[in-house]
Amino acid sequence: MTIRLSAEQAETLETVATVDDLAVVEVIRAAIAEHVEARTHDFEFQRSLRERIERAQAMLRHED
Repeated sequence: MTIRLSAEQAETLETVATVDDLAVVEVIRAAIAEHVEARTHDFEFQRSLRERIERAQAMLRHED
């Protein structure tokens, strides 16, 4: 996977990683993990996820 950052974002990310004594990739992984964790506990996200699963299941039932 590749991500593109603005020069400012890249510089800020590198600064954070340096201050935290971490590799940039570790800071990115931690940020992604935190984001995914927060989203999975969000009510609206859960509602939307259920709707998408239900639509997919309905499509599968119509294949028979």
